[in-house]
Amino acid sequence: MASKTRSRDEPLYVISVAAKLVNLHPQTLRHYERIGLVTPARSEGNVRLYSDQDIERLRKIVRLTDDLGVNLAGVEVILNMTEQIEEMQARMEAMEAEFRAEIERLRRRSSRRLEDVTPPRPRLPAARR
Repeated sequence: MASKTRSRDEPLYVISVAAKLVNLHPQTLRHYERIGLVTPARSEGNVRLYSDQDIERLRKIVRLTDDLGVNLAGVEVILNMTEQIEEMQARMEAMEAEFRAEIERLRRRSSRRLEDVTPPRPRLPAARR
């Protein structure tokens, strides 16, 4: 039996299911979409479809507003800054990997050059007693 793994951004849940998953009213999800906090996919029939990633984002919004008392403008700023930080971190990790590869390449190259220019050591005769 083949198991299917799905992507976190695959549209899965209609608005009523998504609302239940995050314990919000569907109208609240529509409002969040109107102000740009979440952007669900749309089916061919223009039905909103929320992904696991959207649900996770909605849960963050609920945590920020309910638990921390952040208003929706603040939520937008926090979410945008979080995304920017994550993107910058991913770029830094990619650059670090590139730098490490370049350092290793240069080490191998310099090692080969040293072997080419280092004359062999002469063998000294055994010491007499």
